[in-house]
Parts: sequence; C-alpha cells; structure tokens
Amino acid sequence: MTAATALSGTFPHLLLLHARERGAKPAIREKDLGIWQSWTWAEVRAEVEALACGLSQAGLKRGQHLAVIGANRPRLYWALIAAQSLGAIPVPFYEDAVAGEMTYVFQNAEIAFAIVEDQEQADKLFEILPQCPDLKRVWFDNPRGLRHYSQAELASYESLVAAGREFAKASPGFFEAEIAKGRPGDTAIMMYTSGTTAQAKGVVLSHDNLIQSSRAYAELEGLTADEEVVAYLPMAWIGQNLFSYAQWMYVGFRINCPESAETVLTDMREIGPTYYFAPPRVLEALLTQVTIRMEDAGWVKRTMFKRFMELARRVGARILDGKTVGVDDRLLYALGGVLVYGPLRNALGMSRVRVAYTAGEAIGPDLFVFYRSLGINLKQLYGSTETSVMVCVQPDGGVKSDTVGPPMKGVEVRIVDSGEILLRCPGLFVEYYKNDEATREAKDAEGWFHTGDAGFFDEAGHLKIIDRAKDVGKLSGGTLFAPKYLENKLKFFPHVKEAVAFGDGQAEATMMINIDMQAVGDWAERRGIPYSGYTDLVAKPQVADLVRECVEQVNADLAADPKLAASQIHRFVILHKELDADDGELTRTRKVRRGFIGEKYATIVSALYSGAKQCVVEAQVRFEDGRTGNIRADLTVHSAKTFAPAAAKAAA
Repeated sequence: MTAATALSGTFPHLLLLHARERGAKPAIREKDLGIWQSWTWAEVRAEVEALACGLSQAGLKRGQHLAVIGANRPRLYWALIAAQSLGAIPVPFYEDAVAGEMTYVFQNAEIAFAIVEDQEQADKLFEILPQCPDLKRVWFDNPRGLRHYSQAELASYESLVAAGREFAKASPGFFEAEIAKGRPGDTAIMMYTSGTTAQAKGVVLSHDNLIQSSRAYAELEGLTADEEVVAYLPMAWIGQNLFSYAQWMYVGFRINCPESAETVLTDMREIGPTYYFAPPRVLEALLTQVTIRMEDAGWVKRTMFKRFMELARRVGARILDGKTVGVDDRLLYALGGVLVYGPLRNALGMSRVRVAYTAGEAIGPDLFVFYRSLGINLKQLYGSTETSVMVCVQPDGGVKSDTVGPPMKGVEVRIVDSGEILLRCPGLFVEYYKNDEATREAKDAEGWFHTGDAGFFDEAGHLKIIDRAKDVGKLSGGTLFAPKYLENKLKFFPHVKEAVAFGDGQAEATMMINIDMQAVGDWAERRGIPYSGYTDLVAKPQVADLVRECVEQVNADLAADPKLAASQIHRFVILHKELDADDGELTRTRKVRRGFIGEKYATIVSALYSGAKQCVVEAQVRFEDGRTGNIRADLTVHSAKTFAPAAAKAAA
C-alpha cells in the first residue's frame, strides 16, 4: 500500500507512512560545496522527531505559529513537518523580503518562534525585534557569521535538535502521540498573499485542502514515488509549497535542493527532474539565455538551429500531442532531436521531464510553443493560494496556448455577468486569519469563492483568463482596457522585462517599460554600442528604437482584435531603473503593483498624457546594503505607430 492509495489525515501521518513503507529510499537531497547529500525517509523521520521534540521543549504549542525563513534547505522542510507534528502552524517567508515587510506578519500572527537559514535572516529579525515583542526564540541553520552574536534569543539548529533527542529518549511515545492528535481539518500552514493592492492577508490552509489538491494532480498525471523534483522556488509561494512539499509528502517522490540560485540550471542538469514547475518569468529567462547563446554562435550552428526550430514550431507540438504528422516531417524531427532538440533539452536541464507546469502569470504563445515544440510536455494551470492551486489544468492532448484548461475533478466554476470567475473546490482555504470581513467578501454564503479574476469559457470548455476583474476598465471612448493583457503581450518579447499599462478613463493606452538588461546588453554589445550601466543603456536612441519595434508589433496584433483594437499603445517611457520589490513596485512574486507605481511616478503618467516630450522623475530607492536614497532622471516620452484594423495583417 502506498500514500497515493491510502489517503492519510495529515502530513505528519504521511511521513510515518513513508518511513514505514520506503524508509531506506532517498526522500530529499541537498547540494552543498558541490556534493549532493541525501537523506532517506527513515532519516527524515528521525530528524523531524528530534526537531519536533526540541520545539516542544522550547515552548511551541498546538495552534501557535512558527516562522520559517530562507531558501530551500532540508532543515527548513523538516521545520514545516515538525511544527505540523505538534499541531503548530508554519508560516514561510520570502527569503528576499526586507525586514520592514516581515514586521506586519510577525505582529499579525503573533509569532514567538522562528527557524532561519543564516545570518542575513537573523539580522532582519533582530532589526524588527523591538516592534515584535512576541518573538522570543530564533534558531539558525547556517552558523557562518554568527559566531560572536550574543543575543539571548539566538541559538543554533543543532542545539535545538540535541535537546529534542534527549527529550525523545526520555519520552519515547511523545512524537507519535502528538501526530495522532492531528485531524484533516486542522490548519497545516498559513501563507500570506502578495499584497498587490492591499495589506497582505494570512491564508489559512488545512491538511485536507493541500492533500486533496495533491491527490488530484497525482491522479491526473500518474505521479509515482520515482519522480525527481528540483525545489528552487520561494518556500513562501503556494506553487512551491504544493509541488515541492505537499505533493512530495503525498506521493513520496524525491525533492532536490540546489546549492544556490546561481547553480539551479547546473544542478537541474545533474538531477534530471521528471516533474517540473516554473512560472513564466523563469521560462522566459531560460529562453533569453538560449537566444543570446545562439546569437553568439557561428553561422553553421545558427542556421541549423533556425531551420530545425522552424520545423519544431510547425510539427513538434503535434507530435507531442499524438496528432497526425507526415512521415518526412517525423524523420526530420527525429534528426533534429539528435542535432538540436536533445542537446537543447539537456542544456535546459529538462532531458527527463515527463510533465511540466507553468502558472502565476500569463505565458506568451511563442514561449509556450517553444518549449512544447522541443518535446517538453509543458502545460498551463490556474489556481491561487486560496484554492491550493486547484482550479484548472490543461489535459494531455488538449493543450492550448491561450487557455488554462478545463476545471479539475471536483472543481465547480461559474462566470457571473461582470465576467468574474467564481469557484468551489476541495482545496478552498479555511479563512483569512483574523479577518472575518475579508473572508466573507471572498467566500459567499453558498461557498463560492470570488477570485477577482475575469475570464470566460471557450467552445471546448477551457477557461481563458483576461485580467483581474477590478483592473479591467474602459478607455474614455468605451473600448475595453485590460492592462495585464497589454503588459503580458509586450513582456513576451525577450528585450522587455516588465511593463506597466495605463489608460482607464483616458483616451489612449500608454506604457512604462523596463528592458531586460541581459538581452538588451548583449544586443548592444554585438552592435558596438557602448554603455556604462542600465540607466545609460536605456538612454541610447538605438534602444528606444528596439523597444518601439516591440510596441508597434503589439499594436499590430491588437489591431486584429476588434474588441481591443482601440487600446493600442500610443506613447511609452523606458524607465531609468528596474522595478524592484524592495522599492515597493513589485510584490515578492514579481507582480506589478500598478496603483503604487502610478502614484510614485505620477509625473511620468502626466507626461504620457500631456503631449510632453520629456519629463523629470525623482524617486526614493533602496540600495543592496539597505540604505535608501533619491535618484533623479530626465526621461524621454516616445511615440509609437498605431494601426487601423484593416492594416494589421499587412503591418505584421
């Protein structure tokens, strides 16, 4: 009997099950100093027991919260299970969050205990300690730089586990007795929303929410204990938690923690994951690297790559979906697999990927088709923190570039007159922590969750997402204005990293744009254009022309859509700095905070609509060392060509 056939009540129950059934098999690996280290399920159980006993001795009680802060590390995963074993509730944080962002969560959740990865995270907690009087104990994993710290609240992970082992010896039945108290409806974890437009909310998810969602994906894809997964995304993101924790605990496969963010691609090539999850921004970054490498390659390689990729885009996805393809094309595609597609999949670390998912933002059709044309079974899904990522997913053989697939088994979806998507599903969250009003606004009396997203079903029953319902507006002439839709179309170009659209209530749509420094920098170097940094590069007239070409291509595409033809982008500004989460312009999941940006750069918005050719902007920024300062820049307002609907095809 396996975990997939015997659904247990909680994640700690599943841990005990795996330790009994596959105790000698690897459960988790970590690369440290270039060497992969492995722990079996039996060893994980022993580590979790010692940690849980140590936390109990330190005072962590059922229902209390434990902060878990850092990158993907085995000890941080064990901290999640240890807290759940005691009936306590782990609260993961984004490791790149600045200290000030953590204050609200520590206060709201009344967090008294924290396990952190290293000195950087410990320093943040000591910075906010005066504002967070409930915080009593902080344990660290990596001791580097902490040798001379003397704070009474600080102690090592090793000391916590050592105390736990001593307690476990004296109380041999304590650990399993605590696990036995757990029930499926108990809170498993609390994850805070990204706070795109308002204060972050604590989303309370039960064991049942996450296990039901994990089971749905496991059954859909036939996941087994032999899967290999690379755990590299932020632990505080629901996508990472579901695919690299909840599903790991449910199915019993192996997760692999890379050495660092910089080594993820190398580590992926070594592990060869079979099950992969990545937001579009990660897939875009990988494709940008491939594009740059091919542009720097010799003529023969560039020509071969171009010819075989043209073939792949034409027939690769059809072959992947099992559709009819001519014999000649199949033979050529097989040859391309040896010469181009296979080496490229290996370079991307995806040689063994059996199924891959992307979610979090819309993915460009060209980007989506690129991966599928290589034979990578990439599929889109739709979900949120509140739904345990359990709403829609594309089925094999029914993959479309512009939808997120039909509802999953057990999920009900309906579209109200306003276009907003409402749903009910087994993964639906319990409540927003300490926020009954927000809970009632999100979940109505009949149990329907109001997602805030706007969309519709196509003729095949696949859901298509347009934008956030509250962000969909109208131009002054009455034309539909969907800012995220415009932003995503522009971000599909490798030279554009971020875009922020404006136009609700205005006569025309306009845009603020960030270039992709790596892609545009390489483009400039190959053309002999000198530059000293980001600000200097975006001021080059050649770069303005490059971005204008991207904007005008988007306008040509929009002109072909009768509903959106009038929302073409008339003017744009290339920002003097990259939008940054530390400056409040993006969330930690890299979602644009459009309202905040509009207020912060009000002078730019005014220039975009006043007919001015230049504007001066001054704004506060946060530097890498934590200091803040003001930067001032003179920006150019650029105009872009727009197209009449009849001219769209010729322009494209």
